[in-house]
Amino acid sequence: MKIEHVAIWVNDLEGMKEFYETYFNCRSNTKYHNREKKFESYFLTFESGARLEIMRKEGIHQHTKEEKTGWAHIAISLGSKEAVNQLTAKLKSDGYPTINGPRVTGDGYYESVVEDPEGNLIELTV
Repeated sequence: MKIEHVAIWVNDLEGMKEFYETYFNCRSNTKYHNREKKFESYFLTFESGARLEIMRKEGIHQHTKEEKTGWAHIAISLGSKEAVNQLTAKLKSDGYPTINGPRVTGDGYYESVVEDPEGNLIELTV
């Protein structure tokens, strides 16, 4: 078995698509739009083949950034410490919040944690 894809609700579908294409070299499919359900989505494919579905539907909004149960972050392996350092610096210089790192965690990962444009956490790791 393997995870086929993960999905996330977003407010700015086009902005989030551009973010993941720009910083993570994702390729997007053609936008799916179900007018009856007022639903739109893109599948973003990473170079490894992993896919992220970003979805927007009328009436669904982000309410809080407080800690809660559910998915906590997405971890993206960049292949090296240098790549983690470089992308963290690029995202920070472009105005995206860096939550922590780059650093070695207690469980031995080299990582940093940044926010995407809508405040979702992305763990950048080797």
